Amino acid sequence: MKILVTGGAGFIGSSVVRYIINNTKDTVINLDKLTYAGNLESLVSIENDERYIFEQVDICNLVDLVRVFKEHQPDAVMHLAAESHVDRSITGPSDFIQTNIVGTYTLLEAARAYWNTLADDAKKAFRFHHISTDEVYGDLPHPDDIEDSIESSPNKKLPLFTETTSYEPSSPYSASKASSDHLVRAWHRTYGLPTLVTNCSNNYGPYHFPEKLIPLVILNALEGKPLPIYGKGDQIRDWLYVEDHARALYKVVTEGKVGETYNIGGHNEKQNIEVVNTICSILDTLVPKSTPYAEQITFVADRPGHDRRYAIDATKIHKELNWLPEETFETGLRKTIEWYLANQNWCQHVQDGSYQRERLGI
Repeated sequence: MKILVTGGAGFIGSSVVRYIINNTKDTVINLDKLTYAGNLESLVSIENDERYIFEQVDICNLVDLVRVFKEHQPDAVMHLAAESHVDRSITGPSDFIQTNIVGTYTLLEAARAYWNTLADDAKKAFRFHHISTDEVYGDLPHPDDIEDSIESSPNKKLPLFTETTSYEPSSPYSASKASSDHLVRAWHRTYGLPTLVTNCSNNYGPYHFPEKLIPLVILNALEGKPLPIYGKGDQIRDWLYVEDHARALYKVVTEGKVGETYNIGGHNEKQNIEVVNTICSILDTLVPKSTPYAEQITFVADRPGHDRRYAIDATKIHKELNWLPEETFETGLRKTIEWYLANQNWCQHVQDGSYQRERLGI
């Protein structure tokens, strides 16, 4: 197969690209605008592979997209290109509307025009896989809010996000992703474009941009800086190791049923304060210092509209596609911390901005 991966220089996208090149015989066309979150240094290990092609293209540019489809003739699209940081969406929502909504629309139109030129067999085999987030569902009841009802009914389980959960996005980011999900499904129903949608829980792992919680805490801890936690730190997230996610995404694009949605989760619900304390505990073992890293924890004002709990029910992808995460939170987190300790050059280039030189042509 030839697979067009949008956003392939980002955190999850680069993991997908590395997975495909290292574990299959497929060719990857990596299409990335190289915004601040796009880092080609995350792809050094495979950049010289003859099955890897890079195209620096904005998904909002229809002319460039049409050229890429015509020139490379992909068998599938895996659409990961997106603005994804919630805090940035609150302070500057415009980029999120443009990339996540307008960009997805433009990509869908380019893909549809190309798909309509294909022979019947190729047209039937083509796939457009849209990668989204569990944040489109809003949030779930927090254990603290329903503790009494659970105690009175011991067999009662906390609710989870399923593929049929109603959308209730809370932030400009999640609202823009919800919009893009709806567009993809509409293009399937209206035009017949063979699409699939996946919604994932919080990813973590190597090559994660350090504005996100886990890499931020690791690097701040090592530098002796405060470890900021929103509110009381009791927000709950389901954590998914990024390499497990990459395996799941490849399964969906190659084995998933057209028109279906698959939720992908790590089976690891953790409070943010628990995540930070676990990082500190591992660092106390791997890089001991005179005082515990947990003493650097600082509580800051909560984020506006902060969702309290996300949790994925990944039963469908397990039953239909035989996927399960291989990493527990503990094994995945230790691997992540060890990677950051062993790749200080990558971290330094991200922090000082030198990774952007290729994008900026300097």
